[in-house]
Amino acid sequence: MNMLKSTIDSSTGFEKRFEKIETVIFTDSLSASKSVAKEISDLIRVKQSQKQPCILGLATGSSPKSLYAELVRMHREEGLSFKNVVTFNLDEYYPMEPDSIHSYVRFMKELLFDKVDILPENYHIPDGTLSKEEIADYCTEYELKIEALGGIDLQVLGIGGNGHIGFNESGSLQNSKTRLVALDHITRVAASNEFLGLSNTPRTAITLGVKKIMEAKRVILLAWGESKSNIIKESVEGPVTNLVPASYLQEHKNATFVLDQGAAHKLTRINTPWLVEKIEWTDVLIRKAVLGLAQKIEKPILKLTDSDYIENGMSDLLADKGPAYDINIQIFNKLQHTITGWPGGKPGADDTNRPERKTPAKKRVLIFSPHPDDDIISMGGTFIRLHQQGHEVHVAYQTSGNIAVADSEALRFANFVCDYNEMFGIENGPAKKIFDKAVKFLQNKKNSDIDIPEVRHIKGLIRKGEARSTCYYVGIPDSQIHFLEMPFYETGRIEKKPLSKEDIEIVSDIIDKVKPHQIFAAGDLADPHGTHKVCLDAIFESVKNLKPKEYMKDCWLWLYRGAWKEWSIEEIEMAVPLSPDQILEKRYGIFKHQSQKDGVVFQGTDMREFWQRAEERNRETAETYHKMGLATYAAMEAFVRWEF
Repeated sequence: MNMLKSTIDSSTGFEKRFEKIETVIFTDSLSASKSVAKEISDLIRVKQSQKQPCILGLATGSSPKSLYAELVRMHREEGLSFKNVVTFNLDEYYPMEPDSIHSYVRFMKELLFDKVDILPENYHIPDGTLSKEEIADYCTEYELKIEALGGIDLQVLGIGGNGHIGFNESGSLQNSKTRLVALDHITRVAASNEFLGLSNTPRTAITLGVKKIMEAKRVILLAWGESKSNIIKESVEGPVTNLVPASYLQEHKNATFVLDQGAAHKLTRINTPWLVEKIEWTDVLIRKAVLGLAQKIEKPILKLTDSDYIENGMSDLLADKGPAYDINIQIFNKLQHTITGWPGGKPGADDTNRPERKTPAKKRVLIFSPHPDDDIISMGGTFIRLHQQGHEVHVAYQTSGNIAVADSEALRFANFVCDYNEMFGIENGPAKKIFDKAVKFLQNKKNSDIDIPEVRHIKGLIRKGEARSTCYYVGIPDSQIHFLEMPFYETGRIEKKPLSKEDIEIVSDIIDKVKPHQIFAAGDLADPHGTHKVCLDAIFESVKNLKPKEYMKDCWLWLYRGAWKEWSIEEIEMAVPLSPDQILEKRYGIFKHQSQKDGVVFQGTDMREFWQRAEERNRETAETYHKMGLATYAAMEAFVRWEF
């Protein structure tokens, strides 16, 4: 029986008619994970009362981490026992040693198995050490073990960007069995960060087949963040197709998709609720609907007609707020008022319809940069303009960014120090010792090895120097450059420590020191487990704690986005236009980060360099404004204000 209850989802069956599978939406991944953990714990206890084993199918990846953390808490604080639990994991990379930091054996032991009282003989994870000749028989035996126990009682799933469940990639058939599979390029790219590059990422894996997943008595699929929203919409509202294996779950009798707001925001009832039910037309929804309509039918706002509204499911809006001409004028004016060449406010001007206040004329500005280059990549034009317009601009680099530096760069800089000392007759012994230690480590480094502290420090110094160089280029003095080096980041791995009180205090201290009128922060929420999200959480928590301070009454918080995704036009509250010359200025500022050019460690799916991504994104924003009927600009940087 489905025990899940969302904190925000109150839609009726009629309102969900676009969705072909039970879908439950929570405000955030943590509350969602707690609800799923409650259902699992209830099932375990029911099985205990019946003196039966509880057979769980488990997933790895980022999605179930908070779920496992909650189950561990329930074991420690609420006495939840796992002695009657038998688990079968979905998959494992192949080949893969169980003690590798990339192994799902290690993942499951560190996050769950070693922290609860499950019996070691009761958890099963595909063996990545087998010879290829042994795999077929092993997979058959894996399925027979599940069948002998009566099948999986509850299967936990994540979802890949291409809709894979387990490692059943696009093209997997519904009757597919447990087997060795070739990993899709999209899947490998998504995993490449953890493996420090695509070339190091496994090409194959062992996965439980779709057939066994579909035979589970209960299936719960977890998805967090905006990056999953497109594939969630396809899986939930699209046709059942082997191109999107998660869509098979539409035909399961007891499957639920558990989503946070980011993952759910492309669903019809969330994205365009006026197509599903009669709604109250708020200013936010009117703007979203009108701008969405203009983009859909490729018309400027002021050319939209009554017929356009009616033919696209917006007759209620027309009846409530029409005619179209009046609505169009209202939205056009609001969009026009987001554009400003004065991101710190224009002195002496009427600021009634401007996104920023005119006073004080000279503001203290604090730009938070999660990595040492996010400031210049994401808001470089605005950064430069704020300084040029006379504001006191501070930059706080939240992490060292050391894992994004290639080993060859670390060796080059360590060697430079030794050559420098030798050239100027400086005692070279300690530096040479560090260099020799780094060389020895890197020569024998395995893909799964974490950099030794000396190497991490060298890489951190490289990025610190590049960040300082960018600030000098803009004109920011040393006294306004702050390196926070938040502890959560310093693991040497993609996987970070949880946000701590110490992290929050570090962020709070710099805000309290600067006492800013404006804070700019990275608002990238697509990955709830990413560095940007953790850095933003620290800022939100700090702002909340500092809110009673007198100076915070005059502080506004603006959110920018990174090099991968921009704010949608209906969200933008401040758009700062850039001229062709200002685009070049920004580009040269990005070039100061030489370690991030010509072969970035974490390239992702986009093979362009960061300056190219940023310029294209800024041009697209300007072009979107132009298509809405507004003036043509070469590029625009966009911001959303966060109210606190």
